[in-house]
Order: sequence, then C-alpha cells, then structure tokens
Amino acid sequence: MGSGTMQLKNLRNNREAKVSLLLQDGSFNEEAFNKVDWLFDFPTEEKGEHISPRLLFMLSYFADRLAPGKKINIESAYRSPEYNNQIREQGNNAARTSAHQDGMALDFWLEGVSGKRIWKTIKEKNCCGIGHYGGKIVHLDAGRPRFWEAATSGARTKEPDYNRHLYLSTDFDRYKPKERVRLAFSSISSYDFGVHPVAQVFRVGDPNTPVTGLRLNHGTETDCLRIGDRKIARALTASLPAYLPAGRYTIKMEFCEKPFEQMPPEVFSNPIELMP
Repeated sequence: MGSGTMQLKNLRNNREAKVSLLLQDGSFNEEAFNKVDWLFDFPTEEKGEHISPRLLFMLSYFADRLAPGKKINIESAYRSPEYNNQIREQGNNAARTSAHQDGMALDFWLEGVSGKRIWKTIKEKNCCGIGHYGGKIVHLDAGRPRFWEAATSGARTKEPDYNRHLYLSTDFDRYKPKERVRLAFSSISSYDFGVHPVAQVFRVGDPNTPVTGLRLNHGTETDCLRIGDRKIARALTASLPAYLPAGRYTIKMEFCEKPFEQMPPEVFSNPIELMP
C-alpha cells in the first residue's frame, strides 16, 4: 500500500492535482477521491463509486518506489464502453472487456523511469495487470494478475470471450473484522449470469477448505442473484465476521445460470489481509 499522496496530471484533459488519499488519522479522504474522479473524468454520481481505490493505492506504491515525489502522467484512465468500442474500431490496443471501462485501469508514465523498468518492477509483485507496448507508457489495472507486451496482449482479438476472463476484486487489500467489503466483477463480456448469494472465504494457499461464508447484502431472498448490468456487477457487498482471525484470505464466488459452457464455475478474488 502506497502513501496515497500523489501529483497527478491527465494529459487527455490537461487537469492536474496533488492529492492525499489518507487523512492524518489514517481514514480515507473523500474529497481527494472526488478530485481524482474529476481528474480522470470518472462519472462518480452515475456509477455510485469512485475510481478503484485499490488501483490508486497500487499506483501510489509503485510511484513512491520508482519516482518518489515525481509527477505521475496519465495518458488514459476511465473510458466509457462507447468510447472503448470506438477506439477498438479504429484499430487501437483496447480489449473488448477492458478494465478501463470499470475505472480499474490506467495508462501512465513516470519522468526519468523507462516503461520497461516500471513493467518489470510491477510484474515481480504479481499483484495486478501490467502491460507494456514499448516506449515509456505502461498499462496498470486492478484486475487479474497477469503481464504482457505488445506481441502478447491479445487486445485486438475478435474471438468470443464467453466471460472466461471475468475477475472478482475487492475495493481494498486490507480490512479489519466487521468491515464491509465491496466486491466487483470486471472483464465481463456478457451480463446475463447469476451468482450464489453466499460467498466463501479461504485462507490464501488453501483453496479447498473454506473458513467461513459471507452472505451478500443484496436485500432479496434468492438462490441465484442476477448480474444484469455493469452497475450491479460492481455493487456487491458483504461484512467480514468479527471472529475471523488475522491473516491473508481470498473470497470465492460461484456462478449460477451461466450463459456459456466456457464460463468458469467460480472465481476467486485478489488476496486480502485481515488486520488485528
């Protein structure tokens, strides 16, 4: 987790701001998150959320490590689905299920640091998505851990995806007992599917023995919660139990009423750390 203090400049709209995502008491600075949304042209009110906090703290962590105090130059951040389709049709490197559409990705560069060095540094952590197409710019996203270069990106493929690359992520990497976890699906090619209303929690390294269940806070009694659009896919929440001991965990969600045979039966989230 980075310091949360960053000097950001969006080269698309020429907006610039210095933000501190954490207040002195360690709580989150809502005003700073709103400023980042403004800088990235993210429709906060429409989405009912911010640009991925997990993405921002990862960006802060790597910028602190590679170029402390230097400006972070943003080439591309949030993209509406319509704009993403437009640049795909123009032949640009934009995946059909791009995490940019969910506010979970950005393309950036750091003055004085090569794109290759940024790519290698982030790749070593195996925490997220990191891509390098040559030059000084890299792609960073809070999705499934993976890495690629221009020849291996597969961004222009026209093959059906069948939700095979769907990913589940939490809003943060660290929590305390009883805190609410926001769960979000990304890299979705079709929204016509459901999830079981009780997720399972596993210790990292032991994907076969669940330690507890998490009932989703969705307000209805159902055996299969429908995920019908992008907003629902990013608005699932659950509260961590008070009795869960400190440690590293991952959350598993199982699918129901799958529209494609190729779609996986389940998906695990990024690891989270439960603090004492």
